[in-house]
Amino acid sequence: MRAAAALPLTRPLARRSAAALFDLVSGFVYTQILLACVRLELFPLLLERARRPEELAPRLGLDLDATCQLLDAAVAVGVLKRRFTGRYAPTTLGLAIATSPGIQRMIEHNLLLYRDLEDPVALLRGERPADTALAAYWPYAKDRPGAFDAEAARPYSELMGASQDLVAHEVLDAWDFSRHRRLLDVGGGNGTFLAAVAARHPALEGVLFDLPPVAALAEERFREAGLGDRVQAVGGSFLEDPLPAGADAVSLVRVLHDQDDARARTLLAAVHAALPPGGTLVVAEPMRGASAARRVGDAYFAFYLRAMGRGRPRSPKEIEALLREAGFLNVRARPTHVPLQTSVLVADRP
Repeated sequence: MRAAAALPLTRPLARRSAAALFDLVSGFVYTQILLACVRLELFPLLLERARRPEELAPRLGLDLDATCQLLDAAVAVGVLKRRFTGRYAPTTLGLAIATSPGIQRMIEHNLLLYRDLEDPVALLRGERPADTALAAYWPYAKDRPGAFDAEAARPYSELMGASQDLVAHEVLDAWDFSRHRRLLDVGGGNGTFLAAVAARHPALEGVLFDLPPVAALAEERFREAGLGDRVQAVGGSFLEDPLPAGADAVSLVRVLHDQDDARARTLLAAVHAALPPGGTLVVAEPMRGASAARRVGDAYFAFYLRAMGRGRPRSPKEIEALLREAGFLNVRARPTHVPLQTSVLVADRP
């Protein structure tokens, strides 16, 4: 790299490579800068108007030096900009964080992942204890689905719902659910995705199926949204109980990658049994090998799910093989506007 940097023709490439290398080494620091901005509620203050450090310091509970340090660090990572007046304001990236509760929740939630990644080699070798921070956060990862109630399920269901809101419209744009009469959303959490489908397609009926404590939260959400007349929630385990019948479409939104291969086969067999001939299955989740989202599937979720102790991200071909083994045909990929958020596969029950 030093030799390349010394030559005028290769110097730009060497500088980009050096910057990329430094970003890889320093990524954790960048995430902690974002965490500080979120926890101090900096973005809402700057959404009101651009502000000077002197005005922000007492609002943040920091001295002026620490405030300037945080603001300049946020400028360096690209979420704030410093105007010629000395005031700071969000960039486009900063606005995306400031206006998305889901992104803010994920920034906070990643603290658990960092705790489990303290020794990544031990995690890869299976030397970490089974009760990782993420396994404790997601009760169903412990294979004890009946060991928690609705209040215990609420924190993770709310996080799942907030982050699921980011992908719901991607899925809705990728597949036209208006061609269906009744949609069964399996593992649908607190109902964020199914509520979005129902809002876009008023003639569609919906059923959510999830563990009883989670289904209770979804039922509450549907009542509050005025959807109780055509959307319902049913409690049960898709690994043990038959799925509700009567739907001509089933959605698995960020569910399959939470299962190992044996559980995935059990789940897909249950979906196949619940669908009538001609029914449709929609699978939406981050997938390995996606050229536009390789870091999401191959890096982030690969280590996240290993830390959680259950499931793994799969490539579209691996998912297609599972779908065909379960009896589904005509498996095809549907393009999404932002592959970083989700990929979508659709299959038919013959």
